[in-house]
Amino acid sequence: MTPPDPHGQDDPRRRIPRTDDLLTHPTLTAASPHLGRSDILQAIHAAQDLARQGQIAPEDVLAQVIAALPGSSSAQRPVLNATGVVVHTNLGRAPLSHHAIEAVVRAAGYSDLEFDLQTGQRGTRGEGVLAALRRALPEGTDALVVNNGAAALLLAVTTLAAGREVVVSRGELVEIGDGFRLPDLMVSTGARLREVGTTNRTGLADYAAAVGAETGAVVKIHPSNFRIEGFSSEVAVADLATLDAPVIVDIGSGLLAPDPQLPDEPDATSALRAGAQLVTASADKLLGGPQAGLVLGETGLVQRLRRHPLARALRVDKLTLAALEATLRGGPAPVTTYRTAPEGQLQHRASALASQVGGRLRRHDGLVGGGGAPGVVLPGWAVALPAELALPLRTGDPAVVGRVEADELLLDLRCVPEESDDAVAAAVLSALDAGRA
Repeated sequence: MTPPDPHGQDDPRRRIPRTDDLLTHPTLTAASPHLGRSDILQAIHAAQDLARQGQIAPEDVLAQVIAALPGSSSAQRPVLNATGVVVHTNLGRAPLSHHAIEAVVRAAGYSDLEFDLQTGQRGTRGEGVLAALRRALPEGTDALVVNNGAAALLLAVTTLAAGREVVVSRGELVEIGDGFRLPDLMVSTGARLREVGTTNRTGLADYAAAVGAETGAVVKIHPSNFRIEGFSSEVAVADLATLDAPVIVDIGSGLLAPDPQLPDEPDATSALRAGAQLVTASADKLLGGPQAGLVLGETGLVQRLRRHPLARALRVDKLTLAALEATLRGGPAPVTTYRTAPEGQLQHRASALASQVGGRLRRHDGLVGGGGAPGVVLPGWAVALPAELALPLRTGDPAVVGRVEADELLLDLRCVPEESDDAVAAAVLSALDAGRA
């Protein structure tokens, strides 16, 4: 068969729209500000190539371009978290409050990040965040903000113990998500680990025997995502504070004060009052803020950390500072609201969803997540649906992520804003209709 003559009038390839004509189409013109010219050109050229290969008709080139364009300038998609896990690391940990989101938008342009508007001179970076942290903690506590919880511990150990020994219990040499091991982090600072006690039992005498002239710090790490029960013991911060060495306490999830609903979860205020010289924590877990790490403690030690060259490499940007300050100054963060949601309210919402989509109402315990309060269950309810709906719901718009358990998809509305309940119902009905087609 003779291939079409590319110069012949009947060659369909001659009808492929020109790049310049496509770029001026109103739909693509409207997409330019948030996607950029290079993304649109790439989609145009790909569609034109499909038409040249005969895989689509020339008349379908524009539709192919529009279908190929992402919905926004970021590859990250918003997700409705119907898993029942409040601090879900894979879904971005803590969702920001409306106040924090507004603060990020306000700070996105030029701001007085390091500028004193009164004097016209250089100002203190993040002073608003530091002031809010100092007010929330025992008098005399200083604060430093870095880019995550691991960075906080890294900076503390580097400053106090690089080239020296870090005394730590064997039961606290933990591994967290994605194979990340805190012992490896501490060794990377140039410190030498001095392990004491056993996996399940460590006593004050074990620490005392190890502390000496080479000790840079004693580090106490909250295990976060696991518990050791039965024949076990650990040493309280107040007892560690009697040793002749600075005590660094990594509390993990970022509670600033005791929470009666989480009695076993460590908090910064209690650790500082018990004698810890430094406390490190994450800001994007139970505190409910953006990704950041907190270093809290004695003013002299915090100033040493602030002056360390590594502090510059670990500092946070203006958007993080804005979100964190708004989190500290505002009302309860979403993670607190979701964690403390009344069981009756959750049952009512789940029952309504089950009626709308034909699902089965069942009890379902939520979790704090993010390594926080591993033994705490959050009584709640879920809607049980066929497991095969999990994929279309995850890939739909909006993306709804549930939990597959025992061949059922469970949708728990605990972490779904109540105003989005109808969106979840519509997504389920759409997935059901697509499955029947």
